[in-house]
Amino acid sequence: MKIAQLLEETSSQFAAAGIESSQADAEILLGFVLGLSRGEVLAKAITGEELSEADLEKFQSLANKRAERFPLQHLTGVAYFRSLELEVGPGVFVPRFETEGVAQLAIDAVKALPMDEPLVVDLATGSGAIALSIAHEIPNAKVYAVELSEAALEYTKRNFAKYAPEAVLRQGDLADAFAELDGLVDVLISNPPYIPDEMIPIYPEVHLHDPALALYGGADGLDLVRKVDLSAKRLLRVGGTLIIEHAYSQGEAIRGMLLASGWKQVRTHKDLAGRDRAVSALKL
Repeated sequence: MKIAQLLEETSSQFAAAGIESSQADAEILLGFVLGLSRGEVLAKAITGEELSEADLEKFQSLANKRAERFPLQHLTGVAYFRSLELEVGPGVFVPRFETEGVAQLAIDAVKALPMDEPLVVDLATGSGAIALSIAHEIPNAKVYAVELSEAALEYTKRNFAKYAPEAVLRQGDLADAFAELDGLVDVLISNPPYIPDEMIPIYPEVHLHDPALALYGGADGLDLVRKVDLSAKRLLRVGGTLIIEHAYSQGEAIRGMLLASGWKQVRTHKDLAGRDRAVSALKL
C-alpha cells in the first residue's frame, strides 16, 4: 500500500474514533514503525513510496489500538515535553502540552535568581518532565524531585539517567519529602493530582489509561494541593517561589487557600487557551 493512501485512511479511522489530532497521530505512528521523523514520513508519502507488508502489519496493529483510544505515547513509548524525549508507558502520567507553560514559570523564576546554584524541588514529578526541563535548561540548578508511585518510577529513573543523572530523585510522599532541605529551597513546583474523585475525565486516554494515583485529588480535587501548600511552607526559604498547576476551574479556590495560608503575591497564570492553569506565590 502507498504511504499516502495509508495515512489518509488511518487519519479517517482516527477521526471517526474521536481523536482530534488524527492526521498528526497517523504520521507519528507510522514514523515510529519506520524509524523516521514526521517530515521524512511526509516526504515518502509525496514521492509515492509504498510500505512493506511487514511494516504495514505492524502499523495496522498499532493503529487499531490507537483507534481504541490507547494513548499514542503508550504505543510509541515516548512523550515529547519541551526539548525532552521522555520514556513513558502504562503506570506513569503522560505529560501534557499545557504543563510546558507551567514549567516555564519555574524556569523563569530560577533564571531570575542571583545565586550560582539555585535549589529547586519538584513534588509529584511523574515522568520527571518538569524537573528534567529545569535541570536540562538550567545546568547550574540543583534539582530534587519526589514521586510516590513505584510503577511511574520505572520510567522516571531512566529519564533522570538520560537527562540529569546528577539530580536527586526519590520515592516518597510529597508531604514529608526532603526534610533536610527545610528552609533552603529557592523554587518549588508541583503538578499534583487535582481531579475531584467523582469527576470522570473527558478523554478515554486519560480515564482509562493514566494512573488514578496521578489524577484524583479527593472530593474537591485539592487534597494534594493542600499538602503541597504545607510542604512548600516548610521547604522554601523566605523569598522563595511556589508554583502549582491546577485545573482551569480551581484558580479562585487555590488563590483563596494560599492567601488564607499566609502566602504573598499570589497570582494566577493562564495557559495558551486563556484558561487559569497555575498559581504562583512567594514566602515572605
